[in-house]
Amino acid sequence: MDTQNQYVVQLENVQKNYQLGKTEVQALKNINFEIAKGDFISIAGPSGSGKTTVLNLIGCVDTASSGIVKVLGQCTGTLNDEKLTALRHSGIGFIFQTFNLIPVLNIRENVELPALLDESDATMSKKEREEWVDHLIESVGLTDRMKHKPAELSGGQRQRVAIARALVMRPPIVLADEPTANLDSTTGASILALMKRMNREFGTTFIFSTHDPGIVDMADHVIRLKDGMIIENRRIEEKAGV
Repeated sequence: MDTQNQYVVQLENVQKNYQLGKTEVQALKNINFEIAKGDFISIAGPSGSGKTTVLNLIGCVDTASSGIVKVLGQCTGTLNDEKLTALRHSGIGFIFQTFNLIPVLNIRENVELPALLDESDATMSKKEREEWVDHLIESVGLTDRMKHKPAELSGGQRQRVAIARALVMRPPIVLADEPTANLDSTTGASILALMKRMNREFGTTFIFSTHDPGIVDMADHVIRLKDGMIIENRRIEEKAGV
């Protein structure tokens, strides 16, 4: 396999600095790692360690101060806003701890919305898109709730909707920022199991920013950060083939 095509994310000597008043804060210091296609990866560490900054760089919502960030083979630092938006929209799904569902839309409409907004996507016909949306909703176990609004669902059910919505554009990468933070432990474990199953079924790369030890335990690749530096970068090979 071509190693360049094997990796969906590559960070090379990445630094990220923020200006806080007259003080420059170094959020990331010389970060180097690669994420392979199909990884179920945990980026772990305490608050302020740089987890969210890394996720923002991969998600093309921020750019590095120096170094190279490659997402799906593209150097994000060389892309203009239009190309960054296109990469973010077609290549990356997002799952947030606050769900970010639209309250006036029912579950089916929430899941389908990203596909409806994408006028450039000619890969699916209307019928194929509708069948894919139905399949995703069935996959997350919410077929009988399809016409319900978000307010009529539990927190765990809303997170399931968010997962289906993140996958509707068939992105190669899904970024999940503390996806179990607002869920009880039983529901959180159920959501993790669902994402692991979808990782296997669709071959989607899941990248988590998390404090949750349950996610770290389930990951097949763990990167730990502290004070903006990598203190562990470990691939758990025995899990990768499970």
